[in-house]
Amino acid sequence: MQKDVHSLLESSEFKSLVAKRAKISILLTILLFLSYYGFVLLIGYNKPFLAQKLDEATATTLGIPLAISVILASWLLTVIYVVWANAIYDPEVKRLRAKLFGK
Repeated sequence: MQKDVHSLLESSEFKSLVAKRAKISILLTILLFLSYYGFVLLIGYNKPFLAQKLDEATATTLGIPLAISVILASWLLTVIYVVWANAIYDPEVKRLRAKLFGK
């Protein structure tokens, strides 16, 4: 059993799966950081831009929809990862697990 686990961990299939997961995780993390920290930097360095009123009749400024879009972007990135994991990653893990344990 130990030999089987070691051979699976050294296989190109397993390494490819780990690389795919790392790529998607890093990409989504970078996108999340750009969204969040980009908004924080806007708050810090360009308050007049965020303070622009969207409509003269309301008090809503540009900062409100941008803040909401940051939250929605984080949800969207989470959904993207879950869909990817359910469609690609989990079936591949299941296949490799079956290969190792014969189930």
